[in-house]
Amino acid sequence: MRVFTAGLQSETNTFAPWPTGERAFAEGGMRRGGDVLRGSAPDYQTAQRWRDLCVRDGNDFVAGLFAWAQPSGPIIQSVYEAMRDEILAALREQGPFDMVLLFLHGAMVSTGCDDCETDLVQRVREIVGPSAAIGVELDPHCHLTQALVDVADAIVLMKQYPHDDYLERGEDLYEICLAKARGEVRPTSALFDCRMVGFYRTTQEPMASLVAGFRAAEQQPGVLSVSFAHGFPWGDTPNTGSRVLVITDGDADLAARLAETIGREIYDAREALLPRFPTVETALSQALETRGLVVLADTADNAGGGAPGDNTSLLRAMLDRCVTSAALGAIWDPISALACADAGVGATLRLRIGGKSGPASAEPLDVVATVRAVRERHSQAGLGTSRSGMGLSVWIEVAGIDVVLISIRTQVFSPDAFTGLGIVLADKKMVAVKSSQHFQTGFAPIAARIIPVATQGAIQMDFATLPYVEKSDLNYFPRVADPLA
Repeated sequence: MRVFTAGLQSETNTFAPWPTGERAFAEGGMRRGGDVLRGSAPDYQTAQRWRDLCVRDGNDFVAGLFAWAQPSGPIIQSVYEAMRDEILAALREQGPFDMVLLFLHGAMVSTGCDDCETDLVQRVREIVGPSAAIGVELDPHCHLTQALVDVADAIVLMKQYPHDDYLERGEDLYEICLAKARGEVRPTSALFDCRMVGFYRTTQEPMASLVAGFRAAEQQPGVLSVSFAHGFPWGDTPNTGSRVLVITDGDADLAARLAETIGREIYDAREALLPRFPTVETALSQALETRGLVVLADTADNAGGGAPGDNTSLLRAMLDRCVTSAALGAIWDPISALACADAGVGATLRLRIGGKSGPASAEPLDVVATVRAVRERHSQAGLGTSRSGMGLSVWIEVAGIDVVLISIRTQVFSPDAFTGLGIVLADKKMVAVKSSQHFQTGFAPIAARIIPVATQGAIQMDFATLPYVEKSDLNYFPRVADPLA
């Protein structure tokens, strides 16, 4: 058999202050063909795993374009169309293919299309015809639509948040599609709308037990896959929201029953699943009262959700409270990073940091900073075994707080975002990270306590009041107390 793979990913925050263009994908990563097999990012690693499985099974493997951009505003239409059409051209010119495996996000919105994944897959289907198996791997923070379910043979979502199970889910997708291409199974999907908009941390209860239940359900005879689409609340589309997807082997009734059963279990836990984070002042008080290292999560200024990553509010509050023996990172401020690099290690200078991108960034913060370290190409451990580039990065000390400034916008995943610059965390009282959840894997082993904080920024979690315009159905929890009644 012949297998074609491609990837196109960006999580679109429609409330973000600027669009996503070609430079964002160039910075995030674009590879083609054999170059894909030499990359370390999650999409490249997934392509490599698909290649290995093809070698195992004696299938021909062809890689097209794999592209990723840091989440931001809608993708410029011409940029999206150019990448989409490159994938389609390779599929057309190098075909025919028996299987097509796509590593997509599911929350990609362009300036001319609110469902880029369905647009792409429908065009793929037109090229490969009805008999080829089309499989799609998605991030759980997706807008899972019935149109996409109808056109693909199988859709598998990562179950974990942090999304460190992308390789395992890629394997699941491959096996379902291979069995379909061989005529061994008939994937049959059902989608259940939970009528919820939320934020679900799989490392905490009750979500952890619900995810365990998904895995248990997959052990039932005839069940091929169970996925929960968390949805991406900060993408204003007609289909924004949480949904359950079940794939069975030819049993539509079983798929529908199981999807509803699991969906209602999630729905019944809706109150417990609502994020309830302390204010900045309360979180700082809790941290100061806790023995050991406390990790504070700046949840609303997470670049991984499309926020600028340069909000200064948490740092300002830490300085106002005279917090010392602390670290904070990473503030996206290429201008300040460059100024510090030019000044050199050991220099003390007056610096205006952060607050540069718009209202969600708060006000710039004027500080006296001492440059402690400079790295031209800093990076950190990312999801799984991947690395996340941070570009020109500097460690500055501001009134007893070690602050990391970066030039490539990204969230903090791992302690080496700090330690890679020479910052020692073992002697710190608190570490503040700009991330909503992906930091958990790296920081939980070293933290006495983790406190997600209700900070200022572009990713607000009052889901009842998000200013949706495009979302077609506002009958959802928590805007409505019991929308399934």
